[in-house]
Amino acid sequence: MNKLFEAMKLKNLKIKNRICVPPMVCYNWVEEDGYAVQRNIDHYRAIARGGAGLIIQEATCVDPEGKLSKDQLGIWEDGQINGLKEIADAVHEEDCPIFLQIHHAGVNGSGEYLLCPSDYEMDKDGEKRIGHEMTKEQIQKVQDQFVKAAVRAYQAGYDGVELHGCHSYLMCEFFNSRVNKRTDEYGQYPERFAVEILERIKEAVPKEFIVGIRLGAFEPALADGIRHAKLLEEHGIDFLDISYGFSGEDEPGAPKDFPYKDVIHAAGEIKKHVSVPVFAVNSITDARMAEDILERTGVDMADIGRGVLVNYNWAIDAKEGRDTGRCLHCKECQWGIDAEKCAGRVLLNRKRNMGE
Repeated sequence: MNKLFEAMKLKNLKIKNRICVPPMVCYNWVEEDGYAVQRNIDHYRAIARGGAGLIIQEATCVDPEGKLSKDQLGIWEDGQINGLKEIADAVHEEDCPIFLQIHHAGVNGSGEYLLCPSDYEMDKDGEKRIGHEMTKEQIQKVQDQFVKAAVRAYQAGYDGVELHGCHSYLMCEFFNSRVNKRTDEYGQYPERFAVEILERIKEAVPKEFIVGIRLGAFEPALADGIRHAKLLEEHGIDFLDISYGFSGEDEPGAPKDFPYKDVIHAAGEIKKHVSVPVFAVNSITDARMAEDILERTGVDMADIGRGVLVNYNWAIDAKEGRDTGRCLHCKECQWGIDAEKCAGRVLLNRKRNMGE
């Protein structure tokens, strides 16, 4: 595991290994006010104690009207800073850096009036969603909210922010030309919405504060993801965390002989075109797989998500050669209901109790 446990630097930030815990929303934890609670603090402290090199906090919304769920963490007002600071402080006490992912859901939101670059209709979980084309004033307002959220994250003590630019949410909707049908500059240059936010954040925070993006690889094709990545690097992005873009309006794919997810292959292809760190994610289940992905694709970080929910000590166990456990992909995730009833966690504990 030479590569996986090799230290690296992201700008001036020291990261002790190549294991990143990506953003994963914890539903039913907070109230509609979006304020952090003790459970959030304890959760991120436990992850940090488990030995990961970096944590990216779950999608934290910049606008109460842009939430993906009514019970989502928020960073849309100054009063939320203190609770977020407790999360950042808890993680730093365990010698781990943490970024905060800032987010607006767009047409995938939970509100009554859903914003989108263009008028757009979609079905989600059997429910019809209607997105309304944003005016220039609405675009400016949301951009302002992203910038103010990043400043709040800095004030709360986070080491950086990650723009949420994938998974069918608002920034992703601008990137994807099958969703973004605008005829103005935000349609002719679909990356412009994100680039303007990036540049304004860079002006508003100290230069050591890190600004990256969770970017869709296929938007709609890999060539578009590569182009977006290169443009973002030109405008000062500090890292690229590669995932899927707008589901249903994309063209994912990889060579038939590639052994992992197509989005991991895409991360490797994007890495060939940029010099900033690139993260790969999706179904990385064990340390040997993570090591091989780092070596095979040339990416800089491996995102370990559900494995860490099953086992907070994933990174320490991997380094010491123990079974890290794995998500069993239950039809209904028990972790979100009661973590102690998570089937993967129960199985791992049983094995350890039996001395396996």
